[in-house]
Amino acid sequence: MRLSAAWTALAFLLLHGAARACTAKKAGGSTGRFANATLVRLSDFLSGGYKKGVRPVKDWRTSTIVAIDLMVYSILSVDEKNQVLTTYVWYRQSWTDEFLVWNPEDFDEVKQVSIPTANVWVPDILINEFVDVGKSPDIPYVYVTHDGLVRNYKPIQVVTACTLNIYNFPFDVQKCSLTFQSWLHTIDDINITLMRSPEELREDKSVFMNQGEWELLHILSDYKIFSVDNDDYYAEMKFHVVIRRRPLFYTVNLLLPSIFLMVMDIVGFYLPPDSGERVSFKITLLLGYSVFLIIVSDTLPATAIGTPLIGVYFVVCMALLVISLTETVLIVRLVHKQDLQPPVPHWVKYLVLERAPVLFCIHKKHRLCSRLSSQASDLEHYKDTSYGTAQCSLHHTCEIGRRLSQHDREAGLLGLHLPPSRDSSPPVMDNILQEVTAIRHFLEKRDRCREVAKEWLQVGYVLDVLLFRVYLVAMVAYSITLGTLWSVWQVA
Repeated sequence: MRLSAAWTALAFLLLHGAARACTAKKAGGSTGRFANATLVRLSDFLSGGYKKGVRPVKDWRTSTIVAIDLMVYSILSVDEKNQVLTTYVWYRQSWTDEFLVWNPEDFDEVKQVSIPTANVWVPDILINEFVDVGKSPDIPYVYVTHDGLVRNYKPIQVVTACTLNIYNFPFDVQKCSLTFQSWLHTIDDINITLMRSPEELREDKSVFMNQGEWELLHILSDYKIFSVDNDDYYAEMKFHVVIRRRPLFYTVNLLLPSIFLMVMDIVGFYLPPDSGERVSFKITLLLGYSVFLIIVSDTLPATAIGTPLIGVYFVVCMALLVISLTETVLIVRLVHKQDLQPPVPHWVKYLVLERAPVLFCIHKKHRLCSRLSSQASDLEHYKDTSYGTAQCSLHHTCEIGRRLSQHDREAGLLGLHLPPSRDSSPPVMDNILQEVTAIRHFLEKRDRCREVAKEWLQVGYVLDVLLFRVYLVAMVAYSITLGTLWSVWQVA
């Protein structure tokens, strides 16, 4: 009996020694293939019996707390038409895996090791606003510390839906949200927290590339617990990425050309209204502004839910140019072809020629009146002189003719012993008197037409100054309003 027990113990020792020899042989082979056998032993130790499909807690009642962090690296594109924001972020998440724990003293004081992501349990935390798969690099490893802390750091190209408000373009500030939550696990299984404090997260711009069109203002965080069916509750962490557009490019290429064209339209009012150059100048400006709008139409953001204020600004500027052209056409109509116009009504004379210059301090009216009055007085003097000369000449000629004719007729009648004729005026002189009278009537009618033309010209000049001031006030008020709004939006 004792002999059999001894043989049994000897066989056990022999088998144990053979197993240790085989293990040593394998260890020797691993040392030859890998630079650090300790990491191989540690990897074998961690992967032995590990179940990556099971949440890594020993007590199923314990919730796995996942700490996440977000750093914006770059704003790649903002698609206002499709309401899509494309960003490149550095995403970090960490959690405790109770099955990936070891004693550093047993493994040459190794306190952390990188292992493939496919070999460990990873929480199913996604971004709710995802609309497309970005071109993100694949990071196949995670870091694991000796106390079970798993750190999964990776860059992500995020293509998310965002409600973009373009009314303030190009001085707009956009606020887009990135909501991280577990798609399946409730808060009893997975809870989410921040890796850093909200203040540090808000002001962190250390990795942001600040050379593009958009400027990162801050990142806000908001933790919330919600329920879909009032039965299961889920945890979510929402990051609000607040960005602001740099308006310099759009100011130089959109606003300044429009402002220059509107200034030229105002300068065009200083052209004389009784010349046709102002109309052609206004039409040229209107055509130039139309071409300008066609060029910048591709630059303006287009959405189906709203129009940016700068688009309204361009439309109003076009309307002002049309109003300016209409006003110019009306004024030119007043100061041209006055011979075909009726006399100025009395109420127009009272309002435009008497009240308006006093109320609006239109001083040009006095100079115009004095110039036209001097021209009219010269015309009257010339008319009276011409008429007097014509009357004197005609009267003298008629008297001589009457005397000669009477003398000849009396001589002839005495020689023939006939009684003298009663008609003392020859037919030629009557015709001359009729022609002179017709000329006088024509000149008087022309003078009356010139008086009407003079009055309409006065009305045109006064209305031109008055409408120009109204147009200028409207332009200045509109510009100040828009400038104030854009300044407030830029500072905010």
